[in-house]
Amino acid sequence: METKDPNYSEDPNHVEDPNKPLKPVEHDYAKHEEDPGPSPQAVEEYNDKGAGPAMKWIIPIIVVVLLILWFVFFRNNTSA
Repeated sequence: METKDPNYSEDPNHVEDPNKPLKPVEHDYAKHEEDPGPSPQAVEEYNDKGAGPAMKWIIPIIVVVLLILWFVFFRNNTSA
């Protein structure tokens, strides 16, 4: 089962302190093999394949389609 708690871990011995500063970007993995920081690629990678660009186009199209449907089917509804 998935959880949205960022402090949740499958390992009962794992404890993460939210007040502790983040680990710096790792430049010498061999030196810190036991407890490495994130790789430079993971930190600096440009994410252009996320949901944001898709939502920027999908939401306005859906709104326009729904407005057209509303004008076509419910424009002359005088039952109120």
